Amino acid sequence: METPGLTVHGEAAPFSTALRSLINNPLYSDVCFVVGQERQEVFAHRCLLACRCNFFQRLLGSEPGPGVPSPVVLSTVPAEAFLAVLEFLYTNSAKLHRHSVLEVLTAAVEYGLEELRELCLQFVMKVLDVELVCEALQVGVAGQACRWSPRGGPGYMAPPVSTRPPSFCSQIAVSFGLGPLQQRCVAFIEAHSQETLRTRGFLELSAPALLLLLRSDKLCVDEAELVLAARSWARVGAAVLERPVAEVAAPVVRELRLALLAPAELSALEEQNRREPLIPLLVSPKT
Repeated sequence: METPGLTVHGEAAPFSTALRSLINNPLYSDVCFVVGQERQEVFAHRCLLACRCNFFQRLLGSEPGPGVPSPVVLSTVPAEAFLAVLEFLYTNSAKLHRHSVLEVLTAAVEYGLEELRELCLQFVMKVLDVELVCEALQVGVAGQACRWSPRGGPGYMAPPVSTRPPSFCSQIAVSFGLGPLQQRCVAFIEAHSQETLRTRGFLELSAPALLLLLRSDKLCVDEAELVLAARSWARVGAAVLERPVAEVAAPVVRELRLALLAPAELSALEEQNRREPLIPLLVSPKT
C-alpha cells in the first residue's frame, strides 16, 4: 500500500519577494487600472486578483473581452491606497502609513477584504491621536474616508451634511465591521474634547458624526465651548456648500444643551444669534 504523500514547504520570504516584484509591473500584466483623481496607471494580473478577491473576480469577469473596459477606471481610490491593496493581495502583507491608512481601510471595506480591514483597524487604534481621530470617526460612521480639497480642486469633496440619522450610519458601520472604530474614536474624543474641537478634522465632520459626539454625556468641555465649536463647524460647511449657516447647522443644533448655559452665556448667544443666525427660535433648550 502506497504511503500518503507529505506536503513540504519552502521558505516563504523568497516567494513573497518574487510576488512583490510583480506589483505594478507591466511585465506579463494583462490588466491596467487608472486610479484616483491623479489618474495613475497601475498594472496588475487578472488571475491573481480574481482568485484573491471576489470584488475583482466580478469586476474583471471570467475571461477578457469587450465587457471588461481597458483600462479599468477606479477614480474613488487614491493610487497609494490602491497599491497597498495590491501589495496585500499579492503578498498577504502591506506596509501601512498613518497618513493613508484610512484610505486603505476604506478600500478594504469596499473590496470586501476582511483581513486587510482588520489589519488597518489594528493599525489605526495604535496611532490614533487628536489630529487623526475625527477623520477616523468619519470613516467609522460613514464607511468612507473624506479628505477635502479646496473647492473646485482635484479631489474636492463637499462636507457630507447628511440627513441620515446617526442610528442608520451606526448600522452601516457595524455591517462593515467598523463599529469598534466608531466606539474607540468617540471614547478618545470624550477624553480629549478641548484639543479635538480645535482641529481641522472636527470642522470637517459630517452631521451624523457630529451628532454622535453631541449626544455623548462624557465630553470634557463646557456647553458654551461646544456651542462655539458647532458654530465654527457650521461656518465651514456654509462656506463650502454656499448655504446659510443656520441651514447647515439645522441637523445638529437640537442636540445643544442650551439649558446648561449660564444666564450671561445665554444672553451672549442670543446676541450672536441675532447677528449670525444659528439656532432657530423654535428650538427649545435641551436638558
